Amino acid sequence: MKIVVLAGGLSTERDVSLVSGRKVYEALKSKGHEVLLLDVFLGYKGEVADAFSGNAEPEGFNISDKAPDLEAVRAMREDGGKTFFGPHVLELCGMADIVFMALHGDSGENGKIQAAFDLFGIKYTGTGYLSSALAMNKYVSKLIFEKNGIPTPKYKFLDSKDTDYIPEFPAFVKICSGGSSVGVYRVDDEASYRKALCEAFEYEGNVLVEQAIIGREFSDGVIDGKALPVIELAPKVGFYDYKNKYQQGSTIETCPAEIPEEVARKIRLYAEKAVEILGITAYARMDFMLDSDMNVYCLEANTLPGMTPMSLMPQEAAAVGLSFADFCEKIIEVSLKK
Repeated sequence: MKIVVLAGGLSTERDVSLVSGRKVYEALKSKGHEVLLLDVFLGYKGEVADAFSGNAEPEGFNISDKAPDLEAVRAMREDGGKTFFGPHVLELCGMADIVFMALHGDSGENGKIQAAFDLFGIKYTGTGYLSSALAMNKYVSKLIFEKNGIPTPKYKFLDSKDTDYIPEFPAFVKICSGGSSVGVYRVDDEASYRKALCEAFEYEGNVLVEQAIIGREFSDGVIDGKALPVIELAPKVGFYDYKNKYQQGSTIETCPAEIPEEVARKIRLYAEKAVEILGITAYARMDFMLDSDMNVYCLEANTLPGMTPMSLMPQEAAAVGLSFADFCEKIIEVSLKK
């Protein structure tokens, strides 16, 4: 197959996306496909006719412990970045049999690119534009969880004018549409809460203040409607934030999770139900907390889960015998069915 792996962009998760993209590119090349790794914002500067020749290997990428400098990325576009799609991106995506979406965060998971591709008749991996938009907004997805009997931590939806609300501590302040825990802050007193609000409102005009569930953290991927084994995440320090997600050795990950089968079954059922009620097709990953009384809480949905060497869903796939390359092909297979 002729495949574009689409990565990069202008999300706070740009670095994660590029590493995911490189990993997927290598996997699909190993399976004999004609593959092009393409930055959706910076585009392609070579000869379009030669793009899938495989002669030019993409550079390697790393994830730092800080979010990327997006203004520096904007400055790399010769036209000033007036449009989101870089040079020749839509043309090359249209030439491919399918686009493997290795994008993460708002510029990729919020449904806008999916909607554009639908209009251009471009096939892509993952779910469609509406379910992407619903899942990307933590507030909207929580409303849907509540209406459908999926437990989720108590929360308060705030805009920048809501300065009087004080939560019970500990709590989390979260931007509504971020990912990779960018714009997520654990707060234990009013001083840290006020500081977190100021920083969160620099990202977005709306935030969630969420009750902190004290306990263990888990995640569970769903592909083609069926849940994979549950994985447990145990950061060595703090919570599962941006640094602990992507810096080697920061988090102990156990798959399958060492929990009673009835608890694992409940998490898998909630993951499958969440995917169904959000209208997600192909694949996704759901995040959970488990308190000391074995109560399960669903935190959020991820419609384009990470595909880095440390990412969770590939580890879950490996637990059922799927290599990384086989998992990438499985994603393509189920995506072509939609």
